Amino acid sequence: MSQPILLQTALCLPVLDIEALIEGQMIAAMPRNFINPGQQFALYPVNVSINLLSTEQYYRASFLPTAQKVCINLASEKVVIKAWAKCEGCKIHPPESFEALSQLTVWTKEALQQALGQRPHIFLAYLRVYQLLEPREILGQFQGRQFTPLPNSLIISEANPVLSARIFAIRKQQLEKLQPPQHPELEKLQSALASFAITNPAAKQLDKNVKVLLGWSIEEDTQPPNLDLTWINDIAALGDRSIEQDEGKNNYQAGTDFENIVRKSLEFLGFTVDYFHKGGAGGVDVFCSKPYPLVGECKAGKKIPNPTAVQLLNLGTLRLKSQELFKQSAKLIIGPGEPTTQLKDAAIIQGMAIINPQTLEQLVKLQSNYRGSVDLFKLKEYLKPGYADTEVEKYIQQVYKDIKLRSHLVQLVKKHQENTGDNNVEVATLFGAYGYSNPPQSLSREEMHEILLELSSPLTGYLGRIKGSDWKSDRFYFLRDLPIV
Repeated sequence: MSQPILLQTALCLPVLDIEALIEGQMIAAMPRNFINPGQQFALYPVNVSINLLSTEQYYRASFLPTAQKVCINLASEKVVIKAWAKCEGCKIHPPESFEALSQLTVWTKEALQQALGQRPHIFLAYLRVYQLLEPREILGQFQGRQFTPLPNSLIISEANPVLSARIFAIRKQQLEKLQPPQHPELEKLQSALASFAITNPAAKQLDKNVKVLLGWSIEEDTQPPNLDLTWINDIAALGDRSIEQDEGKNNYQAGTDFENIVRKSLEFLGFTVDYFHKGGAGGVDVFCSKPYPLVGECKAGKKIPNPTAVQLLNLGTLRLKSQELFKQSAKLIIGPGEPTTQLKDAAIIQGMAIINPQTLEQLVKLQSNYRGSVDLFKLKEYLKPGYADTEVEKYIQQVYKDIKLRSHLVQLVKKHQENTGDNNVEVATLFGAYGYSNPPQSLSREEMHEILLELSSPLTGYLGRIKGSDWKSDRFYFLRDLPIV
């Protein structure tokens, strides 16, 4: 962490402008006079009149949901300072740039015209903004000056930047060259989400994710462990415990615990578990109705005995009350013990796959590390009749291989941008660099483009894409890492 810095002055800006800077929705301010690059100051919110323009006329529609959340107390004598900034450049902008400038900030063209007044140009300062660890409340009144002294020195650090250095550099170049916004559709989506995010936790999380994709905020690299997922490490252990207690008095409870965690695992993988069929005496241990029917039998103990296949066949046919449904269902036997030779033969004849709890745990961990990575329909192809552990493990390794390839391509784009300073890169350039990057596997240019499209989808958001006139002229840029777990 950088050494603490003392600030004694603050730049006075409209409170909503500061909110836009803190939210990462823009990196610019409109000072009345030129600001020297390198100058550092606190951001002092003031309630200035927008004169002839209403808030709706002054700020673009995409920013209005955020503006409406900001409480402005005109009568308060106290000022809350939430952030400080470093000026990374200051540039003159004439009126002919206002149309393009409006698309890269939260201001409307009318607001920029109003700020211009009778002058030939406006100043635009590019501010690298840092949030304070704790907001500072001070007594003060706006004196109408661009800078105001702080009553007490403010101790700051660079620990909490709103934007990473790389994202800030991209945004700054956009403003300097008046390049069009890269994701206008995502900006509309974020604007629509903002009002729902106030009361809806799911919308709030999606709003955060979209802001990361837009480059308005930094993705948190480290997150607290999700305590709800600690059970994943118990899948194989509960299977082993059922073996240990095979000859004990509590084997029934061990078997029940094992059944419960198998259901939970399948549900986590994406199956819809029908809890009407909860196992027990005379019942089917597991039945999943979606995305395709799956019926399962859990067997605790040292051995998976011969009658297991017959038991699954009889109970499945009886309890599902439809021979056709049972016939269409995937059939799964899960147990920690060694299946007998007769059971393996019967499973092959009846189309039943047998897997170990360790294999199930590997699948669940894969899904936990990379949500949505387990394709249940592809997994079904690997649930071969008989002992299927080896086949399912092949599927797991294939998924990790695919993820490793995608991670490699993300890093290829990132390193190209870092080494060349290019904001985006064409497929042909990436394809040429790929051959010298110790690639994990060979790819055609078309295959690479397909994967780059996948990585730049708003639902994945590892890369961004600037659409060209055809697929060969598409350009891509880095958004976030795809780590290998």
